[in-house]
Amino acid sequence: MSREHQPVLLEEAIAALTVSADGVYVDGTFGRGGHSSSILKALSPQGSLIGLDQDPAAAEAAKTLSEQDARFQFHAANFCSLATWVAPGSLQGVLLDLGVSSPQLDDPSRGFSFSHDGPLDMRMNPDKGQSAAQWLSQAGESEIATVLKELGEERFARRIASAIVAARTGAPIERTGQLAELVAAANPRWEQHKHPATRSFQAIRLHVNGELDALREVLAAIVVALAPGGRMVVISFHSLEDRIVKRFIRDQTRGERLPPGVPVQYESRSGALRQIGKAVSPTDAEISRNPRARSAIMRIAERV
Repeated sequence: MSREHQPVLLEEAIAALTVSADGVYVDGTFGRGGHSSSILKALSPQGSLIGLDQDPAAAEAAKTLSEQDARFQFHAANFCSLATWVAPGSLQGVLLDLGVSSPQLDDPSRGFSFSHDGPLDMRMNPDKGQSAAQWLSQAGESEIATVLKELGEERFARRIASAIVAARTGAPIERTGQLAELVAAANPRWEQHKHPATRSFQAIRLHVNGELDALREVLAAIVVALAPGGRMVVISFHSLEDRIVKRFIRDQTRGERLPPGVPVQYESRSGALRQIGKAVSPTDAEISRNPRARSAIMRIAERV
């Protein structure tokens, strides 16, 4: 049975948005609506919220909410398409809760988890693109190794990639259990308290869904969509995501930078964002209630 979905850093995220009662907001990762419901509670009848999510299961949950609350609109879409749904400078806030949700992890048919045997899918939208099994069936060994190393930061990427290519010659790798066992056997040094397939599953999921490229696209779109004073709140769950968000905010805060030694002939442009506070992590109490929150990091920036 799937555990009840618990939105991570819920109170902190809503506080960081500094919700204006009459404002227009976007929840770019609707999931099961935990964050969206809290945003709606802070809005007046004149306020509105747009939800985005590419997961068909999220769309079903959003349908119920949109029928109950006229202030809420939902679009079944990847958040990188944000600019399609909003006008430049029209938003008072955008919230992104990255990664895989608990309902996705706990549903074996989605293929995200090495803890539950199921079809090796891993797509956020099972109706689009190539599944993990399809990609692994035809990708070259060097390509697989590169994905595992760059997106999973896997030290034994080449060894695991070689084992995958060797195994698929005998039988296709179509189940999460197959892949987890294969990676575990190829990994010579297991980390304490971490399944040896953790990094490989993360890397393949990120690759199949193009998650990091989508994140870069939506961050750029958010800057254009925010009104002055509007907030961007992003919750990440691993170092690659957080690094992208951290560097983006830093670069947007600095503004245009000229190469060293170039004579300045005009006034350089100031940054588009202002960083708000330091990175926020879950409390010990939240981690105790929801162990999956332990790696969460929230960063906040404001449009200037």
